[in-house]
Amino acid sequence: MSKTVDIKVHHVTRVEGHGNIRVRAKDGAIEKLEWQVPEAPRFFEAMVRGRKYEDIQTIVSRICGICSVTHSLAAIKAIERAMDTPVTDQTDRLRILAHYGEQLESHILHVGYLVAPDLLGQKSVVPVASSHPEVVQTVITLHRLGNTMMEVLTGRKTHPVRLVPGGFSMLPSAKELRALKQELVDSVPKLTALAEVIASLAGGIPSFTRETEYVALVNEPHYPFYHGQVGSTDISELASVQDFEDIVNEYVIPQSTAKWAKWHREAYMVGSLARFNLNAEFLAPLAKQTAAMLGLEKGCYNPYMNSVVQVVESVQVVERSIELIDEILTVGLRVERPDVKIRAGVGAAAVEAPRGILFHRYEFDDKGECVSANMTIPTNQNHGNIQKDFEALVPTIIDRPQDEIRQVMEMLVRAYDPCISCSTHYLDVEFV
Repeated sequence: MSKTVDIKVHHVTRVEGHGNIRVRAKDGAIEKLEWQVPEAPRFFEAMVRGRKYEDIQTIVSRICGICSVTHSLAAIKAIERAMDTPVTDQTDRLRILAHYGEQLESHILHVGYLVAPDLLGQKSVVPVASSHPEVVQTVITLHRLGNTMMEVLTGRKTHPVRLVPGGFSMLPSAKELRALKQELVDSVPKLTALAEVIASLAGGIPSFTRETEYVALVNEPHYPFYHGQVGSTDISELASVQDFEDIVNEYVIPQSTAKWAKWHREAYMVGSLARFNLNAEFLAPLAKQTAAMLGLEKGCYNPYMNSVVQVVESVQVVERSIELIDEILTVGLRVERPDVKIRAGVGAAAVEAPRGILFHRYEFDDKGECVSANMTIPTNQNHGNIQKDFEALVPTIIDRPQDEIRQVMEMLVRAYDPCISCSTHYLDVEFV
């Protein structure tokens, strides 16, 4: 009998933003196979033009409600580069601590609320709360801890108000940091328990591999989220963040309102798996143990394992956060006044968002007003790789029931933890 596969997923569920899956095949021959992004561009690069340097982080933090700290930090680092503004070790440590809070909050949200239902055969976290209440309670507690970290460091859980060029507008107290450290210490057994649950569900993760290029920050001997140069699994040399446009090579494709990216191949992947494949040997001790328990090794080419690496990275940021707080309290908190000397200049910066490497570039005139801006979001760097994964995956499962094909493809998209709305930025359009 002839078999026709016709899959139309209008907006994949349990992801941020709108993305579609389209598959049409007949008798095993694929006629159409697309990862589509239909969401309207949001013009943030245009919004910041003409604005003063001190307004930029407040505006761009609204690009994402989940990665608002990351966008703020990328903007501030680029501004400080353009203005040649140094920052102290204390500012650096406090910013990294805030950034770790966002990594924890985002990773736990993704693994616990968006991925776990797939592994448990459910359509959402709601039935999981009934069937596995202790797991969901653990997820809630860890998710809340990430939010608390951002609140203590940046003034609120999302869209930070204390992060400013040159430093902080207000510092946390030593008492708040000590209380936060205790919460982090108390969270370690919960993280271990969550990792054990994910390990027990690993049989539900599709065994699909496709070698690709992985791109992330590299800063030996650290597992970097905040500092570093740009590394790739395809080359041994590191690239300067200041040259990021030569790395991302953005281009426009008809099926997507978001730009796509490529470097040494037709596509590359950013995110937790990319960071792991470039930096696994620099994980902290418990994070290394967790990776081993979850069966992760450097050189993993299964994109579905990106979510599993997020569990490892959650352990990593908690371990490092405890150490960072000890370092800060040992030196002692000092009141610092941000000091930015306005000048004309251009600066770029990169920060590892939970979903992968994020680039910002700004140019300012001698009044400190933004002349131009460019932002390259992790998800738009991943769009092309999702398409290439589809092209390799679907022919191997095309003989399965249509609902199963759809489910496996949706799980693949969710594994990338896409923030599709963030990726749809300004497009240069030439009218002819």
